[in-house]
Amino acid sequence: MVEINKIVDRALEIGFSEAAPLDISTLELREDVRAACAENKCGQYGKNWTCPPACGTLEEMKKLISAYKQGIIVQTYGELEDEFDFETTMELEGKHRKLMEKLSSELSESYRVLPLGAGACRVCKTCSYPNPCVNEKRRIASMESLGLMVSDVCKKNNVEYYHGRGTQTFVGCILIGD
Repeated sequence: MVEINKIVDRALEIGFSEAAPLDISTLELREDVRAACAENKCGQYGKNWTCPPACGTLEEMKKLISAYKQGIIVQTYGELEDEFDFETTMELEGKHRKLMEKLSSELSESYRVLPLGAGACRVCKTCSYPNPCVNEKRRIASMESLGLMVSDVCKKNNVEYYHGRGTQTFVGCILIGD
């Protein structure tokens, strides 16, 4: 049996700003969110195993998610010097990504996990796509690529999404199976 509160405590212990249990039934995979990926604003569409079209269809994602019964939602946030503080934003993103990798790795020793992070997977410096993924067990899918509206996931799980003017927040989820 997964002791979700212990996992939440561990997430906070290793450095996430926030962590809370995730109700899997609140995960609504939306076509409009997935369609935004095709606009390729992040430059990863068709270039990363965790992004469309390589990650699979929404139907395939629904089937994948249905195999998990519990999860946690985690956040890393901080204050920016000003709205153009790209350096702090990148530091926060890097911290969030490393924490996601660390917690996912720890949990994968005891459970089957599906980590969902902020943006495309960056476990590897350069994704091997379209060649086979070289870190399939470590990769972290984008919440958006699965069609998840991040702010809605937070709201439905009673986790603040907006932490005030001059802040930047990165959100992730780790789905946990037996």
